Amino acid sequence: MAEGTDYSVTDVPTRHRFEIKADHDLAGFTEYRRSRRLIAFLHTEVAPEFEGHGVGSRLISTALDTARNHQMRVLPFCPFVRGYIEKHTDAYLDLVPANLREDFSLPAPAEAPQS
Repeated sequence: MAEGTDYSVTDVPTRHRFEIKADHDLAGFTEYRRSRRLIAFLHTEVAPEFEGHGVGSRLISTALDTARNHQMRVLPFCPFVRGYIEKHTDAYLDLVPANLREDFSLPAPAEAPQS
């Protein structure tokens, strides 16, 4: 990320999205829909001037961490969110419902050893 830039991610429920701001300018967002304990990420955009600064990763990471903290199941319809989860399966695989993992090309979690 650009040095000296203050990035902040906030959930904006009235707009159905997480937004990331850089020094108070909108740098990107990821849209979602919620239903009780389920959150579906639909679309992510990063402003062209912020591409390549890790803005999208920080945005998606915060959104997924928020979902985990609220014990929500995640449906990653957005290709950017899906790609982020695929790169960080050790941290986020549990957020994807088991019955949808194949649809998103995610590996199944390792089976617990039988005793």
